[in-house]
Amino acid sequence: MSLNPDPSTAVRSGDPLTAEATAGTPESAGSAAPAGTPDAASTTPVAGTPAAADQGTPGPTAADVGAAETSGATDASADTAASVVAETITETIAEIGPELIDFRRDIHAHPELSFQEFSTTDKIVARLEAAGLSPVRLEGTGLICDVGEGPIALALRADIDALPIDDLIAEDFASTVPGVAHACGHDVHLTGLLGAGIALQRAHVARPGGLGGRVRLIFQPGEEVTPGGALRVISQGVLDDVPEIYAIHCDPNVDVGRIGSRIGAITAAGDTVLIRLTGHGGHTSRPHLTEDLVYALGKLATDLPSTLGRLIDPRHAISLVWGEISAGHAANVVPSEGVLRGTLRCLDVDGWNQVAEVLPELVERIAGPYGVEVELDHRRGVPPVVNTEDQVALIESAVRGELGEHAVQLTPQSMGGEDFAWYLTHCPGALVRMGTRTPGGTTYDIHQGDLLIDEASVAIATRIFTATALKVLDGTR
Repeated sequence: MSLNPDPSTAVRSGDPLTAEATAGTPESAGSAAPAGTPDAASTTPVAGTPAAADQGTPGPTAADVGAAETSGATDASADTAASVVAETITETIAEIGPELIDFRRDIHAHPELSFQEFSTTDKIVARLEAAGLSPVRLEGTGLICDVGEGPIALALRADIDALPIDDLIAEDFASTVPGVAHACGHDVHLTGLLGAGIALQRAHVARPGGLGGRVRLIFQPGEEVTPGGALRVISQGVLDDVPEIYAIHCDPNVDVGRIGSRIGAITAAGDTVLIRLTGHGGHTSRPHLTEDLVYALGKLATDLPSTLGRLIDPRHAISLVWGEISAGHAANVVPSEGVLRGTLRCLDVDGWNQVAEVLPELVERIAGPYGVEVELDHRRGVPPVVNTEDQVALIESAVRGELGEHAVQLTPQSMGGEDFAWYLTHCPGALVRMGTRTPGGTTYDIHQGDLLIDEASVAIATRIFTATALKVLDGTR
């Protein structure tokens, strides 16, 4: 049975994926006739008419009329201001679209690893300053930038680091740095947020009274390492007074122009595990006189993942997968050292915490009979990203308003990790997956050197960020 039903057939009471689709329809508006229609006139007595006198209903006073006129003027003014913002943002995104493509390509061609994003930070700062903003550099790399005035209404986050792999794309903007590539879409995330900052700033200047609140842009370093650069950002007070936060992540399994979304956990907890075994070593003809280290290593490699699955509730979906196993250099020598290295993933926080308690004892129990020395380095990574319902509803509504009613689809929970999870331990928020696949085109995967992203997603990222910010600012949740 699928854990994620087909969105076209799934109906869940209160689910933003379904409830939002009915908002604003004629049925939801009720059946009352608007003022000024024949039905309204026939049922509402007018002051001074016999009907009004017969029913003893007092007519409107001068104060009532004045209040109504003031209310109407206020509504018209608000509509005009909203129109100014919408038009300014639409025009700005269209105008800077080619520039954003060029900016993304430049970042892609010059990728920088986690906490080494010095040039990337400089480029973002320079463009935001050119837009009339005042970005603030974080310690080391990364930056924040506030748009608007008044209390912070929300934060928008993008990550800026690249991966230590070779870029295999054949485009003229392929990475110029050997062994480093933007193979996770962070170049798109940061460019989309940059575009949103420029568009929101122009709208703030164009609208009388400004945006009506402050939007914090977070350009975060070091997402690709554990436990993640988010912790470093949070430690600098960036989330102080931030009531909610939003992010996007590229998904090459979803067509461009759509997003994947879900309430609750959308990613998994992710840790790294390193086990180092040591012994005296010896000759393979006399394994009984030494510690058979390779055999012990093999038992750990096979028994540890399967035993974890028997000691912890399978509904936590514990996944321990090895990426490295190494020991020895000769066929007739029992080595004195060997290493296992892999990742440990889990769908929820409870299971994640249980593994931390069970793992050390279990490693000792499996390796103990072979007399080897065991060193376990269980490096806790990130908890799952747990999206909150209200924030999911808001960003889904923003996307539907921007990209169409059918632009939102239910996405399965990923076994990958994302340090956006740390922000959500401080305030509510949501991360959604933004489609980057050309419709009918090749389906790529992230963290692979051949990842090719449909560049229409750059402007879409900007539109999603700006639409989300405006929906929070205008209070239409």
